[in-house]
Amino acid sequence: MSTRAGFVALIGEPNAGKSTLTNRMVGAKVSIVTHKVQTTRARIRGVALEGDAQIVFVDTPGLFKPRRRLDRAMVAAAWGGAADADITVLLIEAHRGITQGVKAIIERLNEFEGKQRVALAINKIDRVKAEELLALSKAMNEAFPFEQTFMISAEKGHGVDGLKEWLGQEMPEGPWLYPEDQIADLPMRMIAAEMTREKLTLRLHQELPYQLTVETESWEERKDGSARIDQMIYVMRDGHKGIVLGNKGETIKAISKAAREELEEFLGRRVHLFLQVKVREKWLEEAERYSEMGLDFRDGD
Repeated sequence: MSTRAGFVALIGEPNAGKSTLTNRMVGAKVSIVTHKVQTTRARIRGVALEGDAQIVFVDTPGLFKPRRRLDRAMVAAAWGGAADADITVLLIEAHRGITQGVKAIIERLNEFEGKQRVALAINKIDRVKAEELLALSKAMNEAFPFEQTFMISAEKGHGVDGLKEWLGQEMPEGPWLYPEDQIADLPMRMIAAEMTREKLTLRLHQELPYQLTVETESWEERKDGSARIDQMIYVMRDGHKGIVLGNKGETIKAISKAAREELEEFLGRRVHLFLQVKVREKWLEEAERYSEMGLDFRDGD
């Protein structure tokens, strides 16, 4: 039996459901999922199997109007992921329809026309009536010649199998790119840092989650089979440090507990997680921090 393997880039506005779809396709949590927008920073690759095909999902950061260096690097990573993929899937939200952001993405996609295969996935279909869905699908396909259109609910799983099956069939013939049991190509240190950052994002409010980053400083395998993981949370101001720590350290304890439990479930073993908070006013301007996130610092110029 010949095998197939290739890359699929999921693009769309922030909060369109790209991370949720990646996790559902892969069958495990490899991408940060929160109700806050612009939370995916690195191009997270989740690896899914579909029959004889291996599909490597590039879950790109949401496409939005960049304001800061980090924003610009994230948007560059998203378009870079789309340009490098065998197939790009544009994900839009059924209830929001063709927003200004979607129009801007279609404009950019027109530059790829003839060079790139693009499919459309209309997500959150449970939020609108059938006739609205059909009208949206028609309008989108008039705006851009998508190869296929899929109606899905990434959260509930409706229509996802059909999309995955089609992608599997369309992957180029060739050997698998990753071992059969590997679900992500991010180093475990980065996945662990993303899990902690997700817990921080869920717990903290407003702008603060966008002004902090998490790095795994050390990972020690212990004789009893457990792992000791030390992580550093970088914030930009002293006041932010106080917010992350919380009254008598309650916030950081709750975040550490939630992140440790998720890591234990993911790794299937005991984890000893130690978090520290450090003020680095200029971390958004440090090339090293971008490398840790899998982004190119120069893309922020």
